[in-house]
Amino acid sequence: MIAPQGRGIAGPDTAAKADTFRILHVSTGNVCRSPITERLTRHALTDRLGDPFAGGLVVESAGTWGHEGAPMEAHAATVLADLGADPDGFTGRELLDEHVIRADLVLTATRDHRAQVISMGHSAGLRTFTLKEFTRLVRAIDPATLPDPERAGGVVERARALVQAAAALRGWLLAPNAEADEVHDPYGAPITFFRSIGDEINQALDPVLTALTGRSARS
Repeated sequence: MIAPQGRGIAGPDTAAKADTFRILHVSTGNVCRSPITERLTRHALTDRLGDPFAGGLVVESAGTWGHEGAPMEAHAATVLADLGADPDGFTGRELLDEHVIRADLVLTATRDHRAQVISMGHSAGLRTFTLKEFTRLVRAIDPATLPDPERAGGVVERARALVQAAAALRGWLLAPNAEADEVHDPYGAPITFFRSIGDEINQALDPVLTALTGRSARS
């Protein structure tokens, strides 16, 4: 089964790491944007794969100024429920070195978050993108060039290849403007703004998860 609430951290076993692919979503407080993105990712993977962990995927989140142990912001939970995802049992985390070290793909809400993750070291530069940046790059990748997700270990192999291909494209496929790669912080805003951010995140995730799994959303 999938790690409870996306909080499981694998041990140092190299074989275990080879069999899994960890996606880490990062925002500031880990109570709004990254929880929404984490739970929408898990929901979408379940829709496509049935049991994401059966394909070796683990989804987590943390915040650069994470509210350790804090619940998800109430409006964020409402947005998730509206979109069919499960908000229950979430607790916030502060971003730690170990989270970055063990992540195979780090998707951040903003360019500042991306810079903060990369500044932590751990060779994170080639596997850290803003969510919208990664979406833009993934759209330019021919899925036929990626490994077959249907074979044993294929989803993990495909996910690793997708990250490598996106990193190779980054210097060639630039954002049209400075705001194109940002997901703005809805903290303290009314529910209407939270809903717009939830829709924005959901739309950005869809092509990423389709490319990663080789399967479109069923719903």
